[in-house]
Order: sequence, then structure tokens, then C-alpha cells
Amino acid sequence: MFTQMNQLNYMQNFKATLLLLCSIFLNTDIYTPLYAKDLLIGASVALSGKYARTGQEQLHGLQMWVEEVNQRGGLLNRKVVLRYYDDESRPETGAKLYEKLITDDKVELLVGPYSSAVTMAASTVAERHNIPMISAGASASEIWQRGFKNIFGLYTPANTYMDQILEFAKTKGLRRIALIYANTEFPRDVANGVRSKAKSLGLKIVFSEEYSKASTDFSSMIIKMKRRRPDMVIGGSYLPDSIAFMRQAKEYYLKAKLFAFAVGPGLPDFGTNLGKDANGVMGNTQWEPTLTMPGVKKFAAKYKAKYGIEAAYHAAGGYGSGQVLEAAIQTSGSTSGNKVRAALHQLDITTTFGRFKVDATGKQVGKPGYTIQWIDGVRHLILPTKIATKAPLYPFPAHR
Repeated sequence: MFTQMNQLNYMQNFKATLLLLCSIFLNTDIYTPLYAKDLLIGASVALSGKYARTGQEQLHGLQMWVEEVNQRGGLLNRKVVLRYYDDESRPETGAKLYEKLITDDKVELLVGPYSSAVTMAASTVAERHNIPMISAGASASEIWQRGFKNIFGLYTPANTYMDQILEFAKTKGLRRIALIYANTEFPRDVANGVRSKAKSLGLKIVFSEEYSKASTDFSSMIIKMKRRRPDMVIGGSYLPDSIAFMRQAKEYYLKAKLFAFAVGPGLPDFGTNLGKDANGVMGNTQWEPTLTMPGVKKFAAKYKAKYGIEAAYHAAGGYGSGQVLEAAIQTSGSTSGNKVRAALHQLDITTTFGRFKVDATGKQVGKPGYTIQWIDGVRHLILPTKIATKAPLYPFPAHR
């Protein structure tokens, strides 16, 4: 954990002990009891549907935090209980579940779902009930452009995801971009960021096409793209579509010196599914187990021991969302929505996931993004250069 939180833990435990002693010696019931009722935290989770893989990782990270915080004595002398349901990767389902969590289950605080689309719907419910929500797995800018007061982001904004990659491409003399993206909030925001950054760098988008989020056949798109002779292919995508596209890019011998996708390459499954065809593909990541921030190595080792797989950034985001909520509760000394909300706006802390600091809208402004690349079957951190574990593999290896 981080130093500030350890200090808060000590103060809280000391307070609880003092109150217990007062209640014993003064024989009165006006003091806080040793064990208060459970602190219910609610979330919807993608355990089925398109985002099931990443949603499950986020849940696992959050569950690890719940387990650890209870081992330390809970929060405000209360056991933390996570109440969650499967939102099936569907925005409308997510919205209904948060309504249920608030009105039926009586949760006090919220952790957001995975994906910007589901978070858009879920945060509307949180705002209506005036309950703070930590967005553990969303980054579309639109989420924080609606004037809401109860949605607080962990992730670097989506419109900056490809900035490092485009800057790298510029240094290599690349200029012609083929841009593809799914038709939901997050990929569109990635695409908008690419357009803006490309313009500022003097790069040219020679091909641009949006596709259905359920798409698995990119053959006609690739054929059209080949005619435009792009130097680089940039995708606003998730795991399944980025895998499908790269398989078909090889099949149709699509040539480019750089391939980069959002989300997909940042997951171990990308390399597992594509094998050698993942070699050279770049992507954005919010977190890597090789980062030297406090708690990263311990979390990564514990996660792998517990779940048998390497932690990706979605798991670290789930864990970090719990740490942020913990810090806000301990700082405010309350689970009151108003007090927790005020604390979240003031926090500037470093969690296992990275720095947490938001602006007046609740959008994350303190955390950087990173660039990874698959090289010889291993996902390496390549940008920024000062913290890279390996130099970029360039140009993209020719399809064989």
C-alpha cells in the first residue's frame, strides 16, 4: 500500500481502540461499537458478453482489495462487502443493476463497470441518486463532459491513448495512417484523439472506417485499406476485434510499418491467441507489472499466485479503484456521499495502479499512459523510453 494510507489505517485503528475502552470504563452506549454493520460497496461486472475477459480481471483485482482491507480490520470499523452482478457487457443491463444495487441492496458507495459504454449508462444512475462512483475501467472523454458530480476516473483519457505511438511514428518518417475503430464511445474517442494528434504532427489519415463492435470479418476493409498504402494501421478496438483483424491482415498480406491497437495488445490473451502473429504489434496500456511504483511487484506476484495468470492493467485498475475508495473514506472519516465526494476531489495519491488526481469534472489528470509491444512472445514496455524494458521492434516484421 502507500504511506498515506498506512498512516490513516493507524489513526483509524487507534480511534476504534480508544472508543472501545471509553465504552467499557464509562459504561455507556453513546460510543461507536467495536463491530458496526457491513459496509456494502456495489458494482456491475462484465462476466459474460464481449467484455467478459477484461471484466473478470477487473473484478478479481477489486476482490483482492476487499480481502486485504478486511484483513487490516475493514474501514471505519466495518467489514467491507462487495455486492456485484453480471451486466453481460450491456449498457442497459448495467444501468438496471446499479438501480437495484442502490434501491434494493442499499449499497453506500459504487465502483464502476468495465467499458466506457456501460459506464456511461451506469454513471447516469449514480448521478441521479447522488452516490460517488469510482470508474475502474472506462476512459471515454464524454463520460466527464456531462456536468456530473459523482463519477471519478482512474484511467488516462482515451483521446490520448495513441499519442506516444504517433510521436514515435513521426520520428521514423511515417506519415500515412489507416484508422479503424468500433462504433462505441471508447473506440470513437481513441479515433478522435488520433485525428487531433495526427493533425498536430502533420500526419495524414488516408483511410478511416468505423465498424460494428460485434465485427469479426475485416476482409473487405483490409482490401480497401491496401489500396491506400498506409504506413501505419491504428485501431480503436477491444481484444476480440484486434485479434481478428491481425489474423486477417496476415491472410491478406496487409503491409504497413506499424500496427497498433487499443486494449487488445495490453492483455496476455492477445499473445496467447495470435502466437507469432502478435510479434511487433503495439498497443496502449494503463499499467504494467514491470513498473517500479510502490506495491506493483507485490500485487503482480500475489495476483498470479491466486489466479494462475499474469495481471493485466484491468486487474490493477480494479485493485486501484478499491485503494482510492479506501483513501477517500479514511480521509473523510465517513461513508457519506457528500464527504467521500469532497475527499475524492482533493486526493492526490499514488496507488498500486498509479497516481490518482482528478480535475473538477472527476476526469483523471494525474496518471500517464504507456506503450507496449509484443516482441518474441513477450509483452514489453517500450514507451516512454526512460522506463522501457526493451527498445521498440521497428519496422513491423513482414507477414510470412
